[in-house]
Amino acid sequence: MSDAPDTLPLGAALQLAGFADTGGQAKVLIQAGEVRVNGEVETRRKRRLQAGDEIEVNGETFVLELAGAADEA
Repeated sequence: MSDAPDTLPLGAALQLAGFADTGGQAKVLIQAGEVRVNGEVETRRKRRLQAGDEIEVNGETFVLELAGAADEA
């Protein structure tokens, strides 16, 4: 239940979105308090994100969309 396939770790999301080239860079951003999830500072690199979560990094915001999360049609 905690590792549901429709979730993604925060560090991986930052890499996929292009804010970090490596997991180490993602870790630095997160631990520096430069990442917000749904408006709150998040310092857990392995925080599991769900579709619709809003992530803000360095003043840029994106909403997480996961393939398969809305594949009902």
